[in-house]
Amino acid sequence: MLAGCGGSSGSGSTAESSAAGKDQGKVQGKVLLYTSYSQPEVDALLAAYRSAHPAVHVDLFRAPTGQLSARIAAEQRSGGIRGDVLLLSDPLSMQQYAAQKLLRRWSPPGVEAVPPAARSDTFWGVATSDVVVVNQPGYDVTSWQQLTGPRFRKGVALPDPSFAGSAFGALGYFALADGFGLDFYRKLKENGTVQVQAPGDVITGVAEGRFKAGMTLDFLARAAVKQGSPIKISVPAPGAVRLYAPVAVFAGTKNARAAESFAGFLLTRPAQQALAKLDRHPIRADVPALAPAVTAVTPDWPAIFARQSELRADYRDIFGG
Repeated sequence: MLAGCGGSSGSGSTAESSAAGKDQGKVQGKVLLYTSYSQPEVDALLAAYRSAHPAVHVDLFRAPTGQLSARIAAEQRSGGIRGDVLLLSDPLSMQQYAAQKLLRRWSPPGVEAVPPAARSDTFWGVATSDVVVVNQPGYDVTSWQQLTGPRFRKGVALPDPSFAGSAFGALGYFALADGFGLDFYRKLKENGTVQVQAPGDVITGVAEGRFKAGMTLDFLARAAVKQGSPIKISVPAPGAVRLYAPVAVFAGTKNARAAESFAGFLLTRPAQQALAKLDRHPIRADVPALAPAVTAVTPDWPAIFARQSELRADYRDIFGG
């Protein structure tokens, strides 16, 4: 989906040119944002950014993590990445681009507000989200291991880690966590767990009664409940798997000043407050989260970074694909 924020590029160009004329010496030009964030989140962030920087026009390509990866790979083969800013839902996907030296090395103002474990010299967290369980009423899940038991046989849905970054992050946590490992996924498979494509597909399947429970993202689940979905949300022991959602600037950006302006803006209070209103957990501790606090566990990101290819291959050996 390729779209300009605030209408078509034709309708917005005159207004933006006018704004640029008033903002001589300020940041201006165009930025192409690649993101796996949901449309409501992107809309809120772009609206907040436009208020602060009306002379910058942000175009958008929004897609799930796997589709974004395919687009970036195709552009690498055909002359270079067209995007300027990359905003993803998990650090594992982002780290692969850092390892390929595709990301610009810099630090935005206020990066000290980001916990050290959620920042590097090329990307940093903007918000966090939790991998939780959604279930039918009467099928509450108090421990992740319960999903491998007879009560949930052929009744669990799991997002595809090659498609959804959050599922890949959860895979990284469980693969290295004591008491789980890849045996946890083998037991899920042996118990009849079904792989679906995306976290939203899990919610739909549970709501329709096709699954008793499934692994998904907390803010998606809360949004569904607010819209009347009959699902319940469980936070199994030892806790929800907490992921940070990072942003970076591509090394090959043609407008580094505007790209850094947008990426850095995501750490400001207006951007963080916009995310909080959509049930995301802001990365800044001084911006209160509106989402409920839950017990959470944090993956060992450096250890997982070093094993990404291995984890993907091991998962394919279990679930196929």
